[in-house]
Amino acid sequence: MPLLPKNNETTFRNELIAGIIGYLTTVYIVVVNGSILSEAGISVEAGMMATILASFVGTLLMGLFGKLPLIIIPGMGINALFAYSIIQGNGFTFQEGLAVVLVASLVFLLTAFTKLGVRLKEAIPDSLKHAISVGLGLFLILIGLEKSGLVTSGDSTIVAIADFSSPTIIVSLITLFVAIFLFVKNVPANFLITMVIGTVLAYLFGIIEKGTTVTSMSSDILFLPSFTAIGELSFWLAVFPLAMILIFENMGLVNGQVMMLGKNDSYDKGYKTTAISSLTCAFLGTSPTVSAAENAAVIASKGRTGITAIIASLLFLSTIFVIPWITMIPNVAISPILIIVGFLMVQNIRHIPLDNISEAIPAFLIIVMIPFTYSIADGMAFGFIAYPIVKLALGKRKELSTAIVIISLLFVCDFLIKITGI
Repeated sequence: MPLLPKNNETTFRNELIAGIIGYLTTVYIVVVNGSILSEAGISVEAGMMATILASFVGTLLMGLFGKLPLIIIPGMGINALFAYSIIQGNGFTFQEGLAVVLVASLVFLLTAFTKLGVRLKEAIPDSLKHAISVGLGLFLILIGLEKSGLVTSGDSTIVAIADFSSPTIIVSLITLFVAIFLFVKNVPANFLITMVIGTVLAYLFGIIEKGTTVTSMSSDILFLPSFTAIGELSFWLAVFPLAMILIFENMGLVNGQVMMLGKNDSYDKGYKTTAISSLTCAFLGTSPTVSAAENAAVIASKGRTGITAIIASLLFLSTIFVIPWITMIPNVAISPILIIVGFLMVQNIRHIPLDNISEAIPAFLIIVMIPFTYSIADGMAFGFIAYPIVKLALGKRKELSTAIVIISLLFVCDFLIKITGI
């Protein structure tokens, strides 16, 4: 069997270039995801190692089995859910959080290989799905603003703008506007260039001390999930939002990308591969992977086969050797990426029917409460509980599915447990 089937109308050179471009446009995730995972209880180095290995394994699987030119990396927004809501919000250990990832990925795997995924997709209102993406986007923007130092706790307000005379704020602002310029100009590898420029500026302004030594490479490679919290309701209420986001986000991403490729018949293979990749993350020590949004650049670069993904996966693996150096990248160089990715997610608000009050109010509660409660799960709870209440109040009982009612009751139970302390 030839390495490149003739009907793909491609060459090895095209696949090589597309693989390199795919790597360069997504390698930023190593630093960004490592930084977020460090908030979940492991070192930045361990987080970077986990990110590299998850990206390598997932992308390699996509190349070998999915036979598609798609890069697989830990999902932005999903990593925030994992670190801030599942682990910090519930007081879980990192290993207990990985157990949530394992169970949620098994649910995802089940839906990928059965018709359950389609049924679940139909049961959850589209307005709530889009609201979750918007809420996650606002949450990432808030995290980015905090990491940059642009907003801080106020003396008489919850948040306040920072002191603009600080070198950190000056560098943050310059890097943010550079990032915006590169992004809107659609410069290839704009996020990677942003991190380099931000790091250089931080060095010149003395934020990174001259003579700083690189850290040693992490030896953490495999992790063992802990199921000590599996008997708690909070564990299962953490599994639900993670599984739901994995299912719907990958459905949308993979479907859109195979359509761009003109390979609609490859959707099942691609979707199943993302589910398998997600499952490996529970043992590699990171939040679950998804098909990268940056795959649009890969496809535009004429990547057409799994060879593109295999090349990108090998480049990800080689990143292990520069971990000691990339740990020097400061938050001011990372925060603009979080802000821009958050902006991209917020654009989903256009899909919410704001003129339909029975859909708009629950969606609005999710959007507002995710960043304001600093909890993705709690923010989702407000919207899912409000949904049946608003529908019943407006006499639209027939628009309620059994699944949405059950989910709402589970969130009510979670709130009652938090209130009573049971």
